[in-house]
Amino acid sequence: MTFEELELDDTLCRAVAEMGYDAPTSIQSLVIPPAMDGQDILASAPTGTGKTAAFLLPACQYLLDFPRTEPGATRVLILTPTRELALQVYEQACAITRFTDLVCGVITGGINYGTDRDTLSENLDILVATPGRLFEHIEKESADCRNIECLILDEADRMLDMGFSGIVGQIAAEARWRKQNMLFSATLEGPGVKYFARDILNEPVELEANPSRKEKAKTHQWYHLADDYAHKVALLKHILLNDIANAVVFVKTRERLQALKDTLMSEQINVAWLQGEMPQDKRNAALARFKAGEVPILLATDVAARGIDVPNVSHVINFDMPRKADIYVHRIGRTGRAGAKGTAISLIEAHDFEMVGKVSRYLGEPLKARYINGLRPKHKAPKVAAKKKSKVVKAVKVKKKKKKNGKKTG
Repeated sequence: MTFEELELDDTLCRAVAEMGYDAPTSIQSLVIPPAMDGQDILASAPTGTGKTAAFLLPACQYLLDFPRTEPGATRVLILTPTRELALQVYEQACAITRFTDLVCGVITGGINYGTDRDTLSENLDILVATPGRLFEHIEKESADCRNIECLILDEADRMLDMGFSGIVGQIAAEARWRKQNMLFSATLEGPGVKYFARDILNEPVELEANPSRKEKAKTHQWYHLADDYAHKVALLKHILLNDIANAVVFVKTRERLQALKDTLMSEQINVAWLQGEMPQDKRNAALARFKAGEVPILLATDVAARGIDVPNVSHVINFDMPRKADIYVHRIGRTGRAGAKGTAISLIEAHDFEMVGKVSRYLGEPLKARYINGLRPKHKAPKVAAKKKSKVVKAVKVKKKKKKNGKKTG
């Protein structure tokens, strides 16, 4: 299938061709036809499979088919959980609409309110926003949602994790005259997303992409055992100095990130970094330096685990393991994107070893250990105790056993 066969406008087809897309991905092929028919969409797809274009293209097609007849406020609103993701969706919206007269804007936290007001004063066709900052403008009456015809929620599961469900519900209520809704999530499992969908969507088409082999991430994964923090740092330095084009290194706290940054830079290893409560201009500058290849290593807390779309990241390194297996999946999704090969390496101290088993079970495949000559651990992997069965389960088993024995003797 081609983009032309999806009956997209020539200007959109020309734009995606210049962006390097030669054919729709599986999620795009699934979403675009029903979305262009005006149906509500509830969809999930693995990271790096073209999800953003899957909702931008039908939204842009709608705006071209039904052009604005008079000046007014935003017509398509896209909500994203993080500033970085908002900026990336905005950049892609600008690229897709470059041969049209459609006007795109973005507002996020950390930006001057005056800049926001200038953006909101334009006749915006598409607005990309983070929920918190947009709601501030709604409360100040500097943002008008009454003209919104299409509401799109990107990474809805992440919005729930970050506690945005109430604000998103209020924004949706402000945009009550909308004609279409689309909700995208990494997974459709769990009651949270279903609850979100029930409140915001109207008889949605439920779509789950099964990416082709070409689209699937080819990420090689393994771990190195570390005796302690110093051993872990030594492992990291060895990995970073040997055959790595670029890498995103995940650290669990801002304090540990700062300590690691200082250690690496003292060893003449140049790094950029992203963390929570960082001024937006500094975030943007750090990401721009990494994207441009000026700095090969990006240190990040989990604020960067989703939404960072940097082509050709060769490695993701978990200096610290995350607290949940699904966060691990989102982290390693920064490499091996759109069918490219990637590598994910985890550095495991004894207190993190239980997470290796959790991640393996979540992925449905083993996570194996590797060793570096000269940096082998002195201690063996700790034994993870089997979980004790609950008293309720034990009681049921005893009861069943008694019944079985009773039948034999009777």
